[in-house]
Amino acid sequence: MRLAVLKERRAFETRVAASPETVKKLTALGIVVAVESGAGLASAVSDADYTAAGAEIAQDAAAALAGAAVVFAVQMPEPDLRSHMGRGTLLVCIANAFGDMALVQSLAEAGIDCASMELLPRITRAQSMDVLSSQANLAGYRSVIEGAATFDRGFPMMMTAAGTVPPARVFVIGAGVAGLQAIATARRLGALVSATDVRPAAKEEIRSLGATYVGVDDEESAKQTGAYAGQMSEAFRAKQAELMNVTIAKNDLVICTALVMGRKAPVIVSAAQVAGMKAGSVIVDLASDAGGNCELTQPGNLIVSPNGVKIVGWTNWPGRIPVAASQLYSKNLFTFLTTFWDKDAKIPKLPETDDIIKGVMLTRGGAVVHASFQPAAAA
Repeated sequence: MRLAVLKERRAFETRVAASPETVKKLTALGIVVAVESGAGLASAVSDADYTAAGAEIAQDAAAALAGAAVVFAVQMPEPDLRSHMGRGTLLVCIANAFGDMALVQSLAEAGIDCASMELLPRITRAQSMDVLSSQANLAGYRSVIEGAATFDRGFPMMMTAAGTVPPARVFVIGAGVAGLQAIATARRLGALVSATDVRPAAKEEIRSLGATYVGVDDEESAKQTGAYAGQMSEAFRAKQAELMNVTIAKNDLVICTALVMGRKAPVIVSAAQVAGMKAGSVIVDLASDAGGNCELTQPGNLIVSPNGVKIVGWTNWPGRIPVAASQLYSKNLFTFLTTFWDKDAKIPKLPETDDIIKGVMLTRGGAVVHASFQPAAAA
């Protein structure tokens, strides 16, 4: 069986879908791994590294895809690349297909069996292949590092003969995987940290990391029991905004991580709240790919508000730490493939009744198979 690893072409994408470590393990299973030349350069992996691990180096995408039964990618390959994939090819990537039924339909019409890894169900046996968690963990870490670098004052308390530098005050919005890692990283750097989340269960997680919990506790928030936050009512947002007015103004660094799967990011930090912050304060918006949690965020840019607040809106945050992100992502994909690997036939077998397969498969056998993307569900 031939497996192709493509070079990513989308803007700001520095990751790669296979590491020399996973290539070595894949070839040990009897798989021929073809890596497009230059695929790993942005992640500090050379063609020679892949060759040493047992991969073939293909000079372009068409050569890598020729005869490939499985394709590993980070983001959804562009249509011209997908045209080189034969019917029945298993494409494993982050499809970001919500809101794009045309993409899903085109995959079905092309006969590409697409496993969209961001749709992986949050169950115990799927944890080791959870691409959202592995990448969000790194994004949360990176947000604090870049926020600290952008902040013009000291981060930890420093006592010197000339006087004392107070610790930075950090407020984290959203206590999912990225938010919790941001809390832990900011604490390690010596900041005074507080955090909020609409899910009551997050309260103890926030406190367990040594941060102060800030939040609106009411009947609506009590219903937020899932792993991901759901859409909140206007009434709840009004209560939240009132609390945010006070909290945001007294913090030096605000890290925004609030996302709702498949939707535009909720605006939590308003322009008026930014105007109430001290000059030199920093907002780091991890939700910038989905529009941003801050009203003033400009995805892909760092801007300075009229009152001197720096708003960091980089996109593809995991791609800003590509070596680690690629290592974890490639392990996620390897684990997914080998979980369903038939050792005798030396091919992946994806049982339709398996919860993981039902969760990730967008298209199969020329049809749209995911429940959330059926015409009635998508309407």
